[in-house]
Amino acid sequence: MNEPYEKDGEKGQYTHKIYHLKSKVPGFVKMIAPEGSLVFHEKAWNAYPYCRTIVTNEYMKDDFFIKIETWHKPDLGTIENVHKLDSSTWKSVEVIPIDIADRDQVAHGDYKADEDPALFKSTKTGRGPLGPNWKKELVSNPESPRMCAYKLVTVKFKWWGLQTKVENFIHKQEKRIFTNFHRQLFCWIDKWVDLTMEDIRRMEEETQKELEEMRKRGSVRGTKAADD
Repeated sequence: MNEPYEKDGEKGQYTHKIYHLKSKVPGFVKMIAPEGSLVFHEKAWNAYPYCRTIVTNEYMKDDFFIKIETWHKPDLGTIENVHKLDSSTWKSVEVIPIDIADRDQVAHGDYKADEDPALFKSTKTGRGPLGPNWKKELVSNPESPRMCAYKLVTVKFKWWGLQTKVENFIHKQEKRIFTNFHRQLFCWIDKWVDLTMEDIRRMEEETQKELEEMRKRGSVRGTKAADD
């Protein structure tokens, strides 16, 4: 499902995807996995500069969810509690800064030289490479564009004996995804900087059609977009 969405006057898109992972796991897992345990729903609300994604599972119901809320702000991460959490909740939040130019924050197996902002130079914008003092250089030049994505990740996995371990694992993987994706985003700037919103919507529609055709031919396994 893909339909219009509005948040605080900002218009965007709402999408609902269903992931069937039964064909993606080993056979012995299929045999012991309860009905619905390998089906995940992803609901996303994108009304830039605010976005929210919630992942749930049919089998675990209210005992499992991953919620990712993002505020995009034109600064360098200087706003505290941008999501306006109450004081008790804010005290429990662990703030983890991500520097896209810091190679040490990238897992060894994830590193790609052509996706390294410390090496990349944009042909169209002239931005990059990002040196070790790139943030200080932006502060000294207030006219330079800057953006911080403030992400709030909330995880619930209520399963006796596994809760803390699984929740910590999910948080670790989300940080890995955020780090790699935003490094790629900077290094792919020449591919998207000239795109209009109409271009993006057209590309989304074309991608959706391609996925549907691949599904009909059986080329895509384990993934299904909801039609409801």
